[in-house]
Amino acid sequence: MNRALALFCIGIFLGGGIGFVAAAANGVTLDGHDHASHGQHTTAEQTSAASQLSGHDHGEPIDLPAGAETPELELSVQADPMSGWNLHITTKGFKFAPENASRSHVAGEGHAHVYVNGKKIARLYGNWLHISKLPKGRNTIEVTLNSNDHRPLAVGSVALRKSAIVTAD
Repeated sequence: MNRALALFCIGIFLGGGIGFVAAAANGVTLDGHDHASHGQHTTAEQTSAASQLSGHDHGEPIDLPAGAETPELELSVQADPMSGWNLHITTKGFKFAPENASRSHVAGEGHAHVYVNGKKIARLYGNWLHISKLPKGRNTIEVTLNSNDHRPLAVGSVALRKSAIVTAD
């Protein structure tokens, strides 16, 4: 009986490990999204700028009123002296809140999403990101501001996003 229990435990352990490796190899992450097949998440009705960029929708944009309290976003990208590129963003009226990521919306806080050539490469919880490599040629780097619950922020139905063009050798 003990041998059967030991073999059962070994089977569960190995099966779980193989399942984890298979999931990771196919782009499944613990955030509940399958990032290997972005296009399968989008329907014809999902027309927000963020869903077009990322290929999946985190909900309707949060449309903020224009005014003094409206968040602002600026970005710059420079070649790193050693390798890759350094993305720097500055915000006004917006606080990075990594401790509240994937929680409820709180006005004036959240995170950013970073895209290269329309493909989401990272969430950004601060002002700097090193991009280690870009495809040769012309690349569009885009950043959007998002609420804690990942919905894109907009003002007057225009997404809060900025982009820069970078040419990689």
